[in-house]
Parts: sequence; structure tokens; C-alpha cells
Amino acid sequence: MSALLEVKGLKKYFHVAAGQLHAVDDINFTLDEGKTLGVVGESGCGKTTLGRVIVHLIDTTEGQIFFEGADVTSPKKKLLKKTREQMQIIFQDPYSSLNPRMSVSEMITEPLILQGKLSKAEIAAEVSDLMDTVGLAERFANSYPHELDGGRRQRIGIARALALKPKFIVCDEPVSALDVSIQAQIINLMLDLQEERGLAYMFVTHDLSVVKYISDDIMVMYLGQMVEKAPSDELFQNPMHPYTQALLSAIPVPSIHNKKKRIIMQGEITSPINPKPGCRFIDRCRFASVECSEPQVLEEPTPNHFVACCRSSEI
Repeated sequence: MSALLEVKGLKKYFHVAAGQLHAVDDINFTLDEGKTLGVVGESGCGKTTLGRVIVHLIDTTEGQIFFEGADVTSPKKKLLKKTREQMQIIFQDPYSSLNPRMSVSEMITEPLILQGKLSKAEIAAEVSDLMDTVGLAERFANSYPHELDGGRRQRIGIARALALKPKFIVCDEPVSALDVSIQAQIINLMLDLQEERGLAYMFVTHDLSVVKYISDDIMVMYLGQMVEKAPSDELFQNPMHPYTQALLSAIPVPSIHNKKKRIIMQGEITSPINPKPGCRFIDRCRFASVECSEPQVLEEPTPNHFVACCRSSEI
């Protein structure tokens, strides 16, 4: 059985005055139906850009994207429309991603009208069903975004993403702008929808506690590159890359008697513009050596655990 989504050697470079900014650099992964891939890393590591390239909001510089076995890297207009029905995105900010001049029902209706497959009566029934599915009461149908709280706004975004019955959704930090109690409601809603509809998620976040709870596999990115990827439990129990170890050490422990030793990253962040071929974490790594100046290759020291670090064999 082939993967639902397969990404091969994906790159996205932006031309800037000083050269080329390597936002996404040689990313490879597969994602099966009904599974969640968590993508973590500091701000600016390329997580959001990766998601937007996959759903064709940004053009690819190099590499291939396969969806259900078909190459959709640079699809023609007709295939692009079909692909976008199957690949949706939930944006980070539930307010700026919504049209302030449209009501809740109008925003959920819009993708169904553009699809052009349903009658007015069928669209009205579908919108009502979608609102019920995401927990939006019928009384909010004629409300506008400024009249709703963050949780309800994000539910509108989820309803819009579900409207065309996709198989894959990029979740771009969908709960980072919400209160903790609302975060739990939205995450549980997404898990329920995944179980009901067999959805595959690429869950982009910087919250490691959230990503552990929702993900089957986790990919760690640093300055556009994948430095480590493993099943969720394996990554938390046995982090191999020094960057991953530093990230996990920052997770708070709810105990005053069991304090975790924090790994403090020091040094300057390498510029993503025309980067050197070696490890991009070299200037902040406590284990940096001459070998780190050479290109790092993803290796598999244990089954399904990939790491791009010359020290992986020593861990």
C-alpha cells in the first residue's frame, strides 16, 4: 500500500539581495492515511513554508510531491483544483485568516460554491452539518469574526478546511493563538475528526507537549533542514540530535522535586542565506567538531529513527 503523501527532495529558496535564502532544503518524508506527522522547530526553521509549498500556496524550487501516487509537484490548472480539494490548510491566526466582511455561514459556504457540485439546498444542509460537526451553534450562522472568541474563529477555519472533504490537512500552529483550555478543545476536536474521517495531518507547532499528544511521527527542522525524525514516543525517549535534545530539555516539568537539567544553546544562529555545506547547527552545538563542517547525511541508527548528525553512531 503506497503512502497518501510522499515528499522527495523538496526545496524552497527565496531570492534576496544577499543571495538565496534556503527556507526549505531537501526534505523527504511519507505520510499514511489517518496518521499525523508533527513538525517542530524554532521560529524561522521553515515549518510553515514547508506546509504552504505542499498545498501549493507557494511554488516549489526543486523536488517532488506525490499525492495518492500521482505527481502533483507542478499540476496544471484542472489537476491543481482537484488537488486543492484533497489538500487543505488550517492557518495559525484564526482572525486574520477569515474575511471580516463575511458571516460564519458565508465563509463556510464559499468553498462549496467554488467547487460547483452542489445545489443551494444541498450547500445549506452541508453548512449546517459542518457547523454542527465542529461545535458551532446554529445561532452563530449570521455572526461575524469580530463577534466571536478565538476558539469559535478557529472552528470556522476547521469547518472551511473540511468543507471539500479532504484527505490531508496542514495544521499550521492551529492552537498557538488560543488559551490553554480552548487549545485542548480544538485538539480533541481534530483528533475526533481524524478518527471519523481518516484524515492525515501535518501538524506544525513549536509546542512540544502538544505535538507529543497528537503525533504519530515527529520531524525536527532546523534552518530549513530535517535533522531528526522518529515515532513520537521514540523521539521523546531517545533524542539523538543535539538540537532535539536541547528542545526537549526546555519542556517544563510539573514538579519542584524533579528538576530537569536545561541544555542552553549558545552561539550565533547560522544565516540561512547561502549556507555552507556543513551542519547548520554547528555554531550552537556543544559537541561541534571538524566533522560537522562536512555535509550531514540522514542515517537510520535504529529502525524508523532518522538523524542527520555525525555523532549518531556514538549515542
